[in-house]
Amino acid sequence: MDLSPAAAAYPGHLYIHDLSPFIVQFTQKIGIRWYGMAYLAGLAWGFWVLRRWCLAGRAPLAVAEIQDFVLSGGLGMIIGGRLGYCLLYAWPQMLHDPLFVFRLTDGGMASHGGMLGLGAGALWFAWRRKRSVPVLVDILCATGPMGVGLGRIANFINGELWGREAFSAPLAVIFPASVEASSLAPAGLSGPAFEQWMSDHAAEVRAWQIAHALPRHPSQLYAMFLEGFLLLLILVPFHARHRKPGLTTGLFCMLYAIARYCDEFFREPDAGYALFFGWMSKGQMYSIPFFVIGIAIFTWAARRPARPELYLPPQSPPASAQPVAGVAAG
Repeated sequence: MDLSPAAAAYPGHLYIHDLSPFIVQFTQKIGIRWYGMAYLAGLAWGFWVLRRWCLAGRAPLAVAEIQDFVLSGGLGMIIGGRLGYCLLYAWPQMLHDPLFVFRLTDGGMASHGGMLGLGAGALWFAWRRKRSVPVLVDILCATGPMGVGLGRIANFINGELWGREAFSAPLAVIFPASVEASSLAPAGLSGPAFEQWMSDHAAEVRAWQIAHALPRHPSQLYAMFLEGFLLLLILVPFHARHRKPGLTTGLFCMLYAIARYCDEFFREPDAGYALFFGWMSKGQMYSIPFFVIGIAIFTWAARRPARPELYLPPQSPPASAQPVAGVAAG
């Protein structure tokens, strides 16, 4: 298949993205998507880790409560992610079409909003069950990066949130969807008629996009490591070694803000939004207060005494056991 002159001159092998966002597709927009499965896998991971911690007496939850806690955090993350996207990245569209917030099949989730929603879910659960809010938020912050990493893999599979142009990066990828192709449709087409035309001519449209696409950073995979799995490797053992409520949350906010800020240098800025100071993206701008909040929470938690009794399961007798590193129950 023909490539653009710039892509053809690329010194290494180029992968042309051709993955489907659907595991099973029923209609043009409805089916079982990889993105949804990423959320489910993240929740399953959280359930598994929490169960291990509860059985080992390292979490203030009964095993029977884990499902409700994980679902509370997951639901809060989904609602927060969607509202965050609509308010931070799609406000003009929200004003024009308020029902856009409910059309999840159109895509659009904001990770910063998802993090706040995750905390809100823990707050709601803690209020209902009379548990320590900082401890429960710490648990979600320690295990949540797995969901972030899996979500970034789903972003790559979907062919969205691609990176900036990269003419020498060893992992450069051709993302056909990065080339706007709506001008190929006959003038005057809109709505369902436009979508039908694009569907009927999908092969020709894709060939045209590939012929005009440029090599780009697979920034979704960079984010998978920086925002997801690297944070997971740091936060899980860190959380297991302390008993100061809020300490894990503060570290998570700082590390996530740094990771997201760095990742944005490789990610294509959001279309239609000007860069702050000519170089800073919206994602980087939103990461700054996230980092400041993290410093404040971490400092507050570090200055307070350890509270090991808040980490005991309900109705457990007082114990002098020290925190044990790792996830396994031993």
